[in-house]
Amino acid sequence: MRALLLACAFLAGPVAAQDITYSDAATADCLAGAEEFADQRACIGLSANLCMEGPGGYSTVGMGACLDAELTFWDGLLNENYRARMVQAKSADEENALYQPQLPSQAEALRDMQRAWITFRDAACDYERSQWGGGTGGGPATLACLMQMTGEQALRLGAAY
Repeated sequence: MRALLLACAFLAGPVAAQDITYSDAATADCLAGAEEFADQRACIGLSANLCMEGPGGYSTVGMGACLDAELTFWDGLLNENYRARMVQAKSADEENALYQPQLPSQAEALRDMQRAWITFRDAACDYERSQWGGGTGGGPATLACLMQMTGEQALRLGAAY
């Protein structure tokens, strides 16, 4: 019986999360009008916050769904910007190989930096969760941390150097 109750509890979460209203529009519109990094950084969380103010977004499950939806937006942008930055790095490596072969590989450095950043982000957000002492707010706190840090990294990788 206990196993059945636990299964029902886990199944209820995704159903409740489907009742939210989420759109990337607020974040995307903000980014379209922001030129400076600080202004772009202020766009992180706008869509999730609007979602949390709407129907179903006020519950812990709803908050998690809203935050996760915007995290998905930022993760997509991060991957897009990382791929573009990697193309630039590989091109620079090809040119450097012709004229300055002693220079370290930008592509390898970018890859290593991103891997280290992922480890740091995950550890930082695990720490954020740990501060909730097992409370229900730990899930949304973790997702908010992941969203914020992923958004910032996406913006850094997308910045013109």
